[in-house]
Parts: sequence; structure tokens; C-alpha cells
Amino acid sequence: MAEINVRQAVFYPSQPGINYIRVSGFVMCQAAAPWAPPTAEQIGLLGTHWSKGWVIENNVIKQSKCVGLTLGKYGDEQDNKSATAEAYIKTIARASKNSWDKNSKGSHVVRNNTIYDCGQAGIAGSLGAIFSKIEHNDIHDIGKQKLFWGYEKAGIKIHAAIDVEISNNHIYRTEGGIWLDWMAQGTRITKNILHDNSVQDISLEVNHGPILLDNNLFLSPQLAQVRLSQGVAFVHNLIAWKLWETADLDERETPFLQPHTAVLAGLHNNPSGDARFYNNVFIGRTDLSPYDNSSLPVQMDGNVFLKDAKPSAHEKQPILKPSYNSNAEATEKDGQVYLFVNLEKRWSQEKKLTFITNKELGTAVIPKQSFDNQEGHSFDISADYLGKERDKNEPCAGPFEISRDGRQEIKIWNINSSNYEL
Repeated sequence: MAEINVRQAVFYPSQPGINYIRVSGFVMCQAAAPWAPPTAEQIGLLGTHWSKGWVIENNVIKQSKCVGLTLGKYGDEQDNKSATAEAYIKTIARASKNSWDKNSKGSHVVRNNTIYDCGQAGIAGSLGAIFSKIEHNDIHDIGKQKLFWGYEKAGIKIHAAIDVEISNNHIYRTEGGIWLDWMAQGTRITKNILHDNSVQDISLEVNHGPILLDNNLFLSPQLAQVRLSQGVAFVHNLIAWKLWETADLDERETPFLQPHTAVLAGLHNNPSGDARFYNNVFIGRTDLSPYDNSSLPVQMDGNVFLKDAKPSAHEKQPILKPSYNSNAEATEKDGQVYLFVNLEKRWSQEKKLTFITNKELGTAVIPKQSFDNQEGHSFDISADYLGKERDKNEPCAGPFEISRDGRQEIKIWNINSSNYEL
């Protein structure tokens, strides 16, 4: 017996602008959703279709031919006509004339969902995810079927993640982890667990920031495309990835916006720099020396480099431990996910680490915007991954305020009734 799916979606409005819908407690599966590029209408197994204020929670979303959940754009006569950067600039211009603003679009909440077995992306959104929160989702086995090749494959793939928070998600066995492409501004990526992802855990492609990445566990040793986004701050992360090898400048001119709006303020190319790395622990073969050639300012301090990890010349007193092996691994045990890792409390005593606040992060150079949320409040990074308040006089490097040296066993993900699979 063969089953052939012909429906594009399971739950998707027939027209844009159907606002304030709550989708909760469903098992949704088996849809032949089409490929969802950023320049076309994005139809997923479940999708918001250019609307505002949806709450999507406590669902199982699985077995979409392409995307499980779309927070994407509407369709028009220019869909799929061109794949160039210039075409996407024109797409943005048309969207601006079609109610692309804070009052009309985005502001969705996506939480406590399990999303898996999708061919392209778990969650995708071009322009329509602005001002949204994506939290506590379990996303896995994305793109593993190898049915497609393309630039839009990831656990989460967002174009224009303006004032978007991506927090406390578990993303693994995907073809791309988290990928933010163009116009990530006022964006925060915090307390996520990424492991066993091929291609990359994180990609920040030609954004001008500000983007804060704090207290994340980036455990896949694959390449990370981060150097040609500006206004970036990595603070208190555990990092296994390597830098994607790139030139020192991406000539593409991509938009930046008036702070906390979807109003375009200008275009700028993408030079290396305007990056901050504070109090991270690098456990793989990360080499930050390509930042030595940056044309924009770079700040690095309080970082710990284990085994083959290498600092940039911008960091005057890195904590180097070439013989120390973290042996980090994420393991499921008794229905929970634990991190087993070697860490040392004494690293923070060898060199006094700075307690990082919004003051140290400063302002993203190109948009001239500080690291704050859509209400204008500074991002609060005073607590660690587990919510424990950091020692302001002697904070630990990495995502955990640990109390002892050596092997740590830390519960990092709670498998509960709202993240079930069938």
C-alpha cells in the first residue's frame, strides 16, 4: 500500500491577515508543503500566512515534505521569479507596502511544540516572524531524508528576525541548527541546546545587528557562518563550532532598520567586525584569528580556549588550556537530557572575568542601536543557563555558574507531557 500526500497544508488560512489564532494540543502530520524560499509565499504544514498574534503551543508537527511551521510572507505575482539579493530587496519593498509593520504582522508565540521529520526546515519565516518569541520547542531530524538540497534548510530559518527571541529550544539532528538570514536586529538567541547537527549549529548571514547570543550550548563541531554579520555579541556560551571560512567583506548590501521597527533605514555591505566575545568556553577547534583582519572594532575578553581552540589577537589575556579536554556530550537518561562536561571553577580565579551588562556590549555600529528588547529595556544576562544568578565579582566562563572543578552532570532539557511524540 502506498500513501501519496497531495494537500499542501494541514492548518493554513486561505488568505492573509487572519489574526489572533491559538493552535494548541494537536498532532499534525503528513503534508506535501512546497519549498519555502524567502521571496515567495511560505506554506507549511502549519502556517500563519502573513498574520499577527498567533499562539502555537503544545503541538506535534511532523512529516512535512518541506517546512513544518511557517511564519512567512504572502504570495504575489513575483513569487519565485528570481533568487538574487536584488530580488529580495524588491520583495521587502513590496512587503512594506503590504502592511509589513509591528501593528499588523508577526508578534507570534511558538512554544512547547515538538517538530520533526521535515524535509526543509522545522520553522521558517521570511518577514512574517517579526517581534515573535520561539521558545521551549523540541526540533529534530530536519532535512535528514536528503530529499532536497538548498540554502533554506535548518531547524529554524528566519529572514528578518527583528526583535525575535529564540530561547530554550532543543535542536538536534538537523541540516542547519538556527540560521538567521538578513535583518536580524534586536534579536536574542539564549539558552538553546544544539547538538548533532550537520552543516552548522548557528548561522548569522549578513545581518547588521544587534544580535545577542548568550548562555547557549553549541555542541556540534561543524562550521558556523558568523563573521560577516555585525553588531554581534557572544556571551557565556559553550562553543564547539569552527568559523566558516570567508573573505573579510561580503559585498551584498543588506537592509538595516529604524530601531524596533520594520521601517528600512538604509542598506550597507557586510564587513567583518563589530563583534564581541565575552566569557565563552571554546571546546572544539574554534579559531578566532580571522577576526584579526576585521575592519570594524572587535572586543574579546574572558574567553577560555580548550584543546585546539585558538584566540584572536584582539584578546590580550585569553585563558589557554591546550591539554584540557572537556569531553562534552549530551545524553538522554531517565527521560531527560543531561550534559556531561569537564569544567573548572578556578578558571575564573586565574583571570578576573568581567560581569557583562548592556554597558559592555555598547551599540551596533551600522544601525546605531543598543542591545535591548522591543520595549527598550536592556537585555538581562545576569543569570546563567539554569537561571542561577551570576557572581558579579567572580562570574564563571561559559553558560553555567559552577561551584566545583571537574566532571559536571547537568540536566539541560526536560522531556515533559507538552513535548510528546507519537
